Amino acid sequence: QGQLVESGGGSVKAGGSLTLSCVRSGFTYKSWCVSWIRQSPGQEREGVAMLSVAGRDTFYGNSVKGRFTISQDDSGNVVYLQMTSLKPEDTAMYYCATYPLWKYPCREGLANPGHFDVWGQGTQVTVSP
Repeated sequence: QGQLVESGGGSVKAGGSLTLSCVRSGFTYKSWCVSWIRQSPGQEREGVAMLSVAGRDTFYGNSVKGRFTISQDDSGNVVYLQMTSLKPEDTAMYYCATYPLWKYPCREGLANPGHFDVWGQGTQVTVSP
C-alpha cells in the first residue's frame, strides 16, 4: 500500500494564502481520486476539494468554492491545495487521502470520507482574525 505525505501548513491571518502539498508514493494503481479533507476539534471531517488524477476533474465543497484550488504536477505524484482568502473558520487539520477510481466515482468522495483507504498524517492550518 502506498503513502501520502502532506506539508505546507502554518499560521496566517485572515485574508492570507497558503499552499499545501501532498506527495504520493508506492501506489500501483494509475487512476485514482485524491481529496483534501479537513477536521477541526469536535467537528466532523469535511471534504473540501477532490481531484480525479486520470481525468483531471475537480470538485469543491461549497464552503471553499472560489477560494481553494486543487491541482497536480505533471507526474501526478504531487497534489496541491492552493488556499486564498483564508478565514478563521478554515482553521483545521488538513489531510490528503486517496482511493483507486475503480472503487467509487471521484465525485462521491467529497461527501464520503469513508471511501478513502489511504490517508496522510495531516498538516495544521491556523487562520487568525
